[in-house]
Amino acid sequence: MARIKLTVPGNKIFTASIPVRITDINYGGHLGNDALVSIIHEARMQWLSTGNFTELNIGGAALIMSDLAVEYKAESFYGDMLSVSMSVDEIQKISFEAYYEITTTRGDKKIPVANAKTGMVCYDYAAKKIAVLPQVFIDFMNG
Repeated sequence: MARIKLTVPGNKIFTASIPVRITDINYGGHLGNDALVSIIHEARMQWLSTGNFTELNIGGAALIMSDLAVEYKAESFYGDMLSVSMSVDEIQKISFEAYYEITTTRGDKKIPVANAKTGMVCYDYAAKKIAVLPQVFIDFMNG
């Protein structure tokens, strides 16, 4: 079986600390895959807020997710505090890739939980079409 292998860029731009809630636990007793997607969404929203942006307003345009890839590495459990480090890459005229490195710490050991990537496209919801990334947002991503 071919497995997804993600290489997360080293240019970390933001880190969020997000707890694993009881509602994030699946019938296997660990963090569910659906909950992990919500956790990376939360991290992305926290990152955007540091620039006074939202997914619906990145300087006059919005964002929509075009794809998602997740590489699971280890289980995570209720009470774990997840560290979600973000980086961006492949910034284009209308899109960019957001990467997430998710880890937790147990005792003095850092445990890789997952790596993820979301393809983000600039979108005009009113016109229902792809738009150009605003320069103010590109500047924000480039730090």
